[in-house]
Amino acid sequence: LDIRNSVSRICARFPDSYWASHDESGTYPHELHAALAKAGFIGIALPEELGGAGLGISEATVMMQTIAQSGAGIAGAQTVHANVYATQPVARFGSKEQKERMLPRLISGEWKACFGVTEPRLAWTCLENAAER
Repeated sequence: LDIRNSVSRICARFPDSYWASHDESGTYPHELHAALAKAGFIGIALPEELGGAGLGISEATVMMQTIAQSGAGIAGAQTVHANVYATQPVARFGSKEQKERMLPRLISGEWKACFGVTEPRLAWTCLENAAER
């Protein structure tokens, strides 16, 4: 599997004008996500027994770098970022029911993953500081 070339061929279908339009409108590039899902790249770092490709985070990083270099920039790479990394806790620690319910839909592109990151009291402190201004 030549990840860089395979992903480059998919990204070539999304010219700079596609990204400029999405940047200007602030819309999510659903078409790229769907194309990557159809080709099996959304599950790149998930185990084969869960429906993924059985590759690793290094291969996922190559995929995301290739997407960014295609002209999509970080907006394009971010399209699949959470779907690669936020699925790992479900794959590793989720119950059998959670894995069976979530992962096939995420890998197929039917669902999209998201996640939130915070530090204890950090968000609250930011809100307090913003309120003081």
